Amino acid sequence: MSFLTRILSGTALALSLGAAALPVSAAEYRIAVGDGAGGTQEALGKAFVAALEDKSGGKMTGKLFLNGQLGDEQDTVTAAATGTLDFSILAINNITPFSPTVGTLTLPYVILSQEDAEKVTQGEIGRQMVDQTVEDAGVRIIGWAYSGFRVLTNSKKPIATVADLQGVVVRVPKNEIMIETYKSWGINPTPMAWGETFAALQQKVVDGQDNPYMTVNAMKFYEVQKYVTNLRYLFSIEPLIVSEALFQSLSPEEQQQVLEAGQEATQVSAQFLRDQENKIKEELVGRGMEITEPADEEKEFIELATTKVWPKFYDQIGGKEVLDGVLTSLGRDPVE
Repeated sequence: MSFLTRILSGTALALSLGAAALPVSAAEYRIAVGDGAGGTQEALGKAFVAALEDKSGGKMTGKLFLNGQLGDEQDTVTAAATGTLDFSILAINNITPFSPTVGTLTLPYVILSQEDAEKVTQGEIGRQMVDQTVEDAGVRIIGWAYSGFRVLTNSKKPIATVADLQGVVVRVPKNEIMIETYKSWGINPTPMAWGETFAALQQKVVDGQDNPYMTVNAMKFYEVQKYVTNLRYLFSIEPLIVSEALFQSLSPEEQQQVLEAGQEATQVSAQFLRDQENKIKEELVGRGMEITEPADEEKEFIELATTKVWPKFYDQIGGKEVLDGVLTSLGRDPVE
């Protein structure tokens, strides 16, 4: 059984690596995780810890703190930047306020598949974003979790068209691009911190939210949501960041071990999504959720979002040429 397979199968880390107990002097880093158990954030985190222990010979390890125990995702960026937190795994839209160029990947319908997401993040565009994030935010992206498209869930009714969406109160992160996307579809969404979302859905302060199937399951949203609309407007990419202050305090050898562990965990995350997403969808249906396909996503949702939202954020992401660079890297035409 391969190292990758052992991690994905959930074997205990020490056994999966065939390693002895960690030395008493091992550095144990705190890793903030926004989501609960069972999702891609946890899978990335576990794979990173396993690889880090392996590559450092047990001299470095980490402990995951799930469900936002160490603060909301945006707060963990600030904590890592100031050196009071070691690592964090969070949705990319929560880095965008600190490093706007990264927001290119949160524009609606830029990423159209998992292959697109992997190509962008692991290629030259991704390397540029890593450098920019270090400069802008004081944190370094060392790995990527791939969670799939953010589908819309709600407790009121099936939604297949933009018209169906009217009157539904949707929670979104405090992210301008995502807010403007829903406005392009004719509604004013409710910006809300991640840690408040479940209670707001439960108390019907809001009717719905959007997140990947993996997150819907990990956060048990099936307990408070009935309907799913299989939108594909935003592919959820969730970076693993390290405090740049911590990274620079490491020896060159340790830095390389951290980077290699992040790369290995990235590959684990990509395979985890391929292996698990369809299973999770079936589980959600089994728990009573109903999945609806958009009636005409291209002519309704896509046309409205790309024509109304993209131009508003050219300046914020560093210019139209930044978006064009991403599109051309994916074999698509630049914006006219």
